[in-house]
Amino acid sequence: MAARKLGLLLSTAPSHPSVETVVQLAQAALRREVEVYLYLIDEGVRVAVDPRYVGLIDAGVKMSVCAYGCQQHGVPTASVDSRVSLSGLVVLSGIIDGCDRFLAFT
Repeated sequence: MAARKLGLLLSTAPSHPSVETVVQLAQAALRREVEVYLYLIDEGVRVAVDPRYVGLIDAGVKMSVCAYGCQQHGVPTASVDSRVSLSGLVVLSGIIDGCDRFLAFT
């Protein structure tokens, strides 16, 4: 049986409650052996360097960050973990298409 896949999108500022909700949801999915794909866009790119999100990468989340969003919100791409994919909307489209469930936190 193929692994279940969950896609998550975060576009909110680091101060928004959805930032913690995404962390908790991703951790719960990983505990159930669900593959988790996370795409950060808009103000959400600012959490790419947050220790909680780096911890998600350590736990197995496959994270992509909008390169254009980094440029727009002053996040130096050199500060983003090398395991994160700096990408565009084509990757987001692939995540949406390839996952069993997709949730957007906007």
